[in-house]
Amino acid sequence: MEKKNEFDDIRPYDDEEVAPVIDRLLKIPEFRSVLELLFPDKSWEKMEKLMRSFSTKHEFQHGLMKGLVYDLVGKTSDSISSSGFENIDKKKPCTCISNHRDIILDAALLSSTLGYKGYDTVEVAIGDNLLLSPWIRDVVRLNKSFIVKRGVSIKQMLEVSRHLSRYIHFVVTEKNESVWIAQREGRAKDSNDRTQSALLKMLAMGSEKDLIGSLEELNIVPLSFSYEYDPCDCLKAKEFQQKRDDPDFKKSPDDDLVNMRTGIFGYKGRVHFQIGRSINPDLLGLDRNLGRNDLIKKIADLIDAEIFLNYRFYPGNYIAYDRLWGGKSFDENYTDSDMRTFDAYLQQQLDKIDLPDRDIPFLEEKMLEMYAYPVKNWLSVKK
Repeated sequence: MEKKNEFDDIRPYDDEEVAPVIDRLLKIPEFRSVLELLFPDKSWEKMEKLMRSFSTKHEFQHGLMKGLVYDLVGKTSDSISSSGFENIDKKKPCTCISNHRDIILDAALLSSTLGYKGYDTVEVAIGDNLLLSPWIRDVVRLNKSFIVKRGVSIKQMLEVSRHLSRYIHFVVTEKNESVWIAQREGRAKDSNDRTQSALLKMLAMGSEKDLIGSLEELNIVPLSFSYEYDPCDCLKAKEFQQKRDDPDFKKSPDDDLVNMRTGIFGYKGRVHFQIGRSINPDLLGLDRNLGRNDLIKKIADLIDAEIFLNYRFYPGNYIAYDRLWGGKSFDENYTDSDMRTFDAYLQQQLDKIDLPDRDIPFLEEKMLEMYAYPVKNWLSVKK
């Protein structure tokens, strides 16, 4: 109990806290408005009764969130698929590290799919910059999320990172549950997915073992998310120009809210995620006598290679790569009709960018990069 209490400031809610938290949420008008938006066919009386029927996090996730996620993604995509479940063991928890395409849906899709396939859901790392109101914090902690503290001073950062790492090790080795965390803070807006060394340094802090032993304890499993279309691509391109034109530009909390809403409700085409192989066998083959930074670089490369190899590509990825870097390298993978469809999509997204001085060639190049980089990275590691 003492160790669990050590993490009260960041952990998900315990089952005995679920009913009081739900009672608190149901009294918040903003939360009620969100439920009414998400469940327009349910009367408030039925919605309230459903919410009050949940007494555990498992019931909340399986009775509400699992179906909600698939319903939302189903309405905004052409298909949802997944593979690689043979790479994980229901009895052996792991730390899923993935590329990061959508602020909300990456982890939500993983947990919901695990639930549908009879696996336990994962605990999810979420930055406190996204918890824009107390009721959002309550909802994510009901949904098995733990909090990553972002806005701390440099002086506090070391202890905050150590605290987070100890919690992740506690979840995997003592609670016997799996964890999901993105490979970097924030999304790779150009889709050039790279695991940050700072993430691996943080993960290694929570154990008395050496770097390799500490990361082996977490059983790291890379995941690859592939969205045919990224509804936030226009927002990301807009931000690229804003930062180019004003180096001091920073997104506001309202911008984060727009990105979350667009990611959830925008059109995605086909969606797929692939669970890769645990990197533990590769970790044990590394030279422990290498310098720490060299080891971290090699471990990041192992994770990235597994992510790159497990992307799923769509015509737009090949078209974008050929236009930027490949000439006709992949022209057998798309048709003239595919090109017309992709061009119409790009134009539609460019038209949404509401800057007074839109630099169309720059914006288009940035959007092409988002679809081309996965192919480029795959080419860099394929056998």
